[in-house]
Amino acid sequence: MSLLWIFLGSIFVNNIILSRFLGNCPFLGVSTNGETARGMGVAVIFVLVLAAIMTWLAYYRVLVPLHMEYLYTLSFILIIAALVQFVELALKKINPALYKSLGIFLPLITTNCAVLGVAVINMNEGYGLLASIVNALGSSIGFLLAIVLMAGIRERIDRNAGIPKCLRGLPIALVTAGLMSIAFMGFAGIIK
Repeated sequence: MSLLWIFLGSIFVNNIILSRFLGNCPFLGVSTNGETARGMGVAVIFVLVLAAIMTWLAYYRVLVPLHMEYLYTLSFILIIAALVQFVELALKKINPALYKSLGIFLPLITTNCAVLGVAVINMNEGYGLLASIVNALGSSIGFLLAIVLMAGIRERIDRNAGIPKCLRGLPIALVTAGLMSIAFMGFAGIIK
């Protein structure tokens, strides 16, 4: 499979949020504001790509040679947690306003199943290092695309007074996410 198809497929066809349904906690929690959504998306891009590199190296250069592949989940979680701590410290120093606006959701990248999911997908698909990086980059761009689109829609919905009271907030966000997921299914015929 070419790297271009892996990249495009991970953005549109196998979108980590809208097709694989991984990473929904930050998707629903941070997508109320466009700036915060973009910040979260950029942080996820950084963490996901670094995590893909580090987990690939840990798996194929440490666990496989030592015949300890069964420890992949534990080692992947430890690597991701360390990377998120690094991003959190860097963001606090570089952009304190964004750090504050992300709040609790930034440390939650550690438990974001999208980050761990991409590392496991790379391993299960048997991707080489370059293909793993391309898949992680595409998946994280797909995450950014989905969360920014959702933030834009939610900002418009919040200004709409015609939404029934019982649907405001999370209920309409879930309906919107479902409709976005259906829309992204349309890409499935383009890239297999």
